[in-house]
Amino acid sequence: MQKLLRSGEASTFLKFCVVGLTGVFVNMGLLLALTKFVGLDYRISAIFAIEISILSNFTLNELWTFRKRPKTGSLAGRILSFNLACIIGAVINFIVLVALTEVFHLYYLLSNLFGIACTTLWNYFMSATWVWKSAER
Repeated sequence: MQKLLRSGEASTFLKFCVVGLTGVFVNMGLLLALTKFVGLDYRISAIFAIEISILSNFTLNELWTFRKRPKTGSLAGRILSFNLACIIGAVINFIVLVALTEVFHLYYLLSNLFGIACTTLWNYFMSATWVWKSAER
């Protein structure tokens, strides 16, 4: 975290977190809608909600958070890279969601928030160092 602050990346991290917050609303809204109104099991709903929020976050990060960084490769390649980078975070999110819901009997939406929180730093690190590499690195 100190390296993040010293390198001038704090504003980029803040933007990443704002985008992430929009992703939380996308994720939680879809999770709730697919579970409560469509009738899917929360675990199935979570898979869809996670992927749609990943795509939403990619779009906002591409257009705002990392817009000043040079774009390498194709747009499709960056989308794929972002998805791959977020897979570990998505797996962590899903495991935390299911464990807290099934083992500790927390409400699935609260469990999901804990899962999202657990993945924030991982997703930022992978985004900043792999998907949208800084020219200075």
